[in-house]
Amino acid sequence: MNYRILSLLLITALSLPVAVFSSPAAGQAGQSAPERWNIISIVTDDQADWSVGAYGNREARTPNMDRLAREGARFLNAFVATPVCSPSRASFLTGRYGTQVGITDWITPAEASAGLGLPKEATTWPEVLQQRGYRTALLGKWHLGALPQFHPTRHGFDHFFGFLAGGSEPMNPILEVEGKEKQLQGSLPDLLVDGAMQFIEANRARPFALLLHFRAPHLPYGPVPEQDAAPFKDLDPAIPKFKGNDEQQIKRWTREYYASVHSVDRNLGRLLARLDEINLSSRTIILFTSDHGYMIGQHGLHTKGNAFWVAGGVNGPRRPNMFEESIRVPLIVRWPGVVKPGLEIAEPVSNIDTFASALGMLNVPIPKSVKQEGADFSPLLRGQKAQWRDAIFGQFDVHNSSLAYMRMIRTSEWKLVRHHFTNFLNELYDLKNDPGETKNLYQNAPQRAVRDGLEQRLTAWQRSIDDPILRGAKPMAGIK
Repeated sequence: MNYRILSLLLITALSLPVAVFSSPAAGQAGQSAPERWNIISIVTDDQADWSVGAYGNREARTPNMDRLAREGARFLNAFVATPVCSPSRASFLTGRYGTQVGITDWITPAEASAGLGLPKEATTWPEVLQQRGYRTALLGKWHLGALPQFHPTRHGFDHFFGFLAGGSEPMNPILEVEGKEKQLQGSLPDLLVDGAMQFIEANRARPFALLLHFRAPHLPYGPVPEQDAAPFKDLDPAIPKFKGNDEQQIKRWTREYYASVHSVDRNLGRLLARLDEINLSSRTIILFTSDHGYMIGQHGLHTKGNAFWVAGGVNGPRRPNMFEESIRVPLIVRWPGVVKPGLEIAEPVSNIDTFASALGMLNVPIPKSVKQEGADFSPLLRGQKAQWRDAIFGQFDVHNSSLAYMRMIRTSEWKLVRHHFTNFLNELYDLKNDPGETKNLYQNAPQRAVRDGLEQRLTAWQRSIDDPILRGAKPMAGIK
């Protein structure tokens, strides 16, 4: 009799999902976790952390982004590996730096036609999930190659609805729908979220990974629906003070930028409401971030790592940079039952960490055949103590509209940017005493020891990723 009972108990135990035993969520939340989580990754385009209410902005209206921060974790020091679109997105998906996948600047239409794109051997984290039975989708912006061999469906996505190039019209866009381009009517953020909800409805009974990549708030900021523009028509926004800025121009851009951000936030609210309605919120991780930061007048510049001068009334030339505003991004993760609501995480993270962290949250091991450079920050989300890095590294090889070969190391107190193949452009900033990066201390004798130490660490990192610059090679300078 006892033998039969023990046998039944053993058979029952072996038939239970592995996640019941292994999922940290179940123990921490005091409730059973889903056998497999869904994940929705939301990436905006050109959105700075300073544009989000949860990061201290009292003028932008981002109630749904703020809701995610209240119900989840907000990273206080989140950065990107490269402050421009294509290489940053490649790092986000693969955990590899731009020089490691051959994408070091944004991919121009000419480069896309000539065959530049994310190589086949670069494994994406949705591809790993697809191999583990997840239904995967990318809705919105790709910008990692336009030829058939670079299509999202060749990189781990079962479904694609969006645009392959760097941009699309914010209203009545031309999108790829079921493999064919078609002009649709309506606001692009609305259309993308309509498509996202359709995908979720169709796959609600199985685990899915949905990547929702908005074009907004990229230039041009509008047109946007009236409900998104109306809250800012009479706003007199606070703007950065920089000698030579046209204040009225900066304020107009800021109002338009906030309206574009609002178009994303409003649609985020639609998506969250739908997840609640169909009882998927408790089973779905949401990661919200941007592909890089942004400037509207800071440092006398407009846009991102390839910003152009606007101080003095000019509209150019470009000023390649790795300023804080260009590399800092919002990063918010809502993970029901696991992340303590309102958690703030101060450890410095990079979008190079997304590959390891997305898989870490889903308890999916990184395949042994895959090489990636990121660290898994999911233990930080679980509230666990973890040894963590004290520095972030970055790179940016500019060949479109300017020319630069930059490498960066950033600690909590210092930032060093080395400009290769040129003289007198290296930068050193005391972030503790000069957070606005207004004084370049690279040539200052009192900071020489700090500078030399940072340069040694930077060179060691470059060696670790086999940076072609250390071999004297200039990475691809564009395709004519």
